[in-house]
Order: sequence, then C-alpha cells, then structure tokens
Amino acid sequence: MKCINTTDAVGHVLCHDITRIVKDVVKDAAFRKGHVVTEEDIPLLLSLGKDHLYVWEKDENTLHEDEAAQILYQVCRNEHMHPTPVKEGKIELVADCDGLFRVDVDRLDAINELDEIMIATRHSNTAVKKGDRLLGTRVIPLVIQKEKMEQVKKAAGDTPLVSLTPFLSMKAGIVTTGNEVYHGRIKDTFTPVIIDKLASYGINVCGHEICDDDQEKITNAIMKLKQDGADMILCTGGMSVDPDDRTPGAIKATGARIVTYGAPVLPGAMLLLAYFEDGTPVLGLPGCVMYAKATAFDLILPRIAAGVELTKKDLAHMGNGGFCLGCSTCHYPACGFGKGI
Repeated sequence: MKCINTTDAVGHVLCHDITRIVKDVVKDAAFRKGHVVTEEDIPLLLSLGKDHLYVWEKDENTLHEDEAAQILYQVCRNEHMHPTPVKEGKIELVADCDGLFRVDVDRLDAINELDEIMIATRHSNTAVKKGDRLLGTRVIPLVIQKEKMEQVKKAAGDTPLVSLTPFLSMKAGIVTTGNEVYHGRIKDTFTPVIIDKLASYGINVCGHEICDDDQEKITNAIMKLKQDGADMILCTGGMSVDPDDRTPGAIKATGARIVTYGAPVLPGAMLLLAYFEDGTPVLGLPGCVMYAKATAFDLILPRIAAGVELTKKDLAHMGNGGFCLGCSTCHYPACGFGKGI
C-alpha cells in the first residue's frame, strides 16, 4: 500500500475503515476497507480530517475484491437464483423458487483449495424455499492477482458449480398394507403422516389402496395406482424380514427395477426404492417413518420431488451423516442428520 493525497485518491482502494463520529449522533464507518474512492467522496474525506489516505497499489495484473467477487459469482450462478449486490467483496446467491439445491462438491473443493479464495454453500441435496440464501463468495485480500482468478475459472470448468431444480407438480398413490389395518383391528396412523410429508413439497395424493398381507393384492394395488396416473407410489408397512411381510416381494413382482432394499440410514434402514421403466418411483416405507420425525424417506424425498432419479451410489453415500442422534427435541432439518450426502 502507499500514502497519497486525498485529492488524488479517485479510483484508488482504501486499505482501512474510515470512521465518522458526530457526538451523540453517530459513530460508524463512513467508508469501509476496500471502498473505491469517487470524486464525490473527496469533500467528506477532507471534512473527516483525511488529507492523506493509505491505498492499495492496484495495477493491470490485479483485481479489486468486488471485481473478483463477480468472477466467483459467474462460476456459481445458475437458473432459479439471483445475486445480492456486491458488498465488501462479497456476493450471495438467493433462491428464486422452492426446489432442490445441489453442489458439485469436488469442484467446490478444488476452488477452495486455492489460496485467497472462498465459496461457502449450503449442503448439497438440500430442500430450499424461495428467498433462502444458497451460498456466499468472496476473495480474502482487498486486491488479488488476475492469474489467481484464472485458476478459479479453470477449476470451475464450463458448467455452473451449483444448481436449483424446482419441485415438480406431482401426484402420489399410497398402498397401505397389513391385515391389522385391512380388517379394521387398528386405526391407520401411517397414511396421515405420509400425506403431511408429501404436502410440504406440494405433492397431492391421487389414490389410496388398503390391502391385507396378500402379495398379489399388493402388486395389483401398485399397478392400479400406476395406471391411474400416480407419479410416485408409496407402500407403507410390511417391510421387515418377517415371513408375513410381503411388500418387498410385491414391489418386485410389478417388474419395477429395484435400486436398493436397505439403506445405510438409521432410522430407515429397511427402505426400498425401485423405478418403473418410465421413471416412476415406487417406495417401500418401513414403520419408523410413521413415528420418527426424520428417516431415510425424508432424505430422499426432496430429490424425488424434484424429479431426480437416485442411484445405488446415492443411497450408499447416505451412510456419512445417516445416523440420527435421537435428540429429545428434534431440530431436523437444522441438524447434522443426512448432511453428509
């Protein structure tokens, strides 16, 4: 940095905050570190007793933090999000719709491994609402070498670092299984839980079938809902390894492709996920979904609601962070459950 006359400071970058104090009225920074001095600033700076200023020696090989922040924004930005105004070298991205927020974590890591650079995001595969803040970017120093920002562009590649996929308008079919419900021995308390979870993503229930523990009847109920136009089908109950739990076999008998029967998540280890050829998902939901606030179902539902097809690898990754601590007061999703995925 160098010291120059304030009257010669137009276009230069301040190296420190300059405070304005008016007794009993204000004590605050009139100019922040990193501010680019304009012609209009000169009278106020002189009135604050600043005949000289310490400024950064910017040249053709360096960028101001605000200019660098614009480059970081460019490598992140995508559809359905907008930037905040740049302030003190920082730009944030804000969601324009409800949807599924995803991050290319490998490329994010590659950029953050560069010195003097930072991009901080929400966790990947997070459900967000319109207006939610998604990420923030900035460079650490007030000025940075242009060559460093070229490294950022190279690490970022040609596609945006993040995405926000809007939730689809979907209809769900529910198959309730079990002799105890079918014959009216107990009240069905599972279906209302599922309806509430689906409603939070704008998913309506278009059909509800109740079956006893007959595998063929369960299969027929799934196929009926499929033919009636359900965009996803959820089967509740009958998901354990007991001989009279017929739901997994019934789903397999539909011809749907089984992605997984079992997930490395607690609660929710007995989850089953399958897809018909046209991409319609079929899920077998274990009993824990009925009483636990957050399970494996809650971790995959945002992706299903956004029309994203899950793979075996996606489910395998859920083991990292897939152990619920069972807190006496549940704070999900504001906790670590599922945040490793």
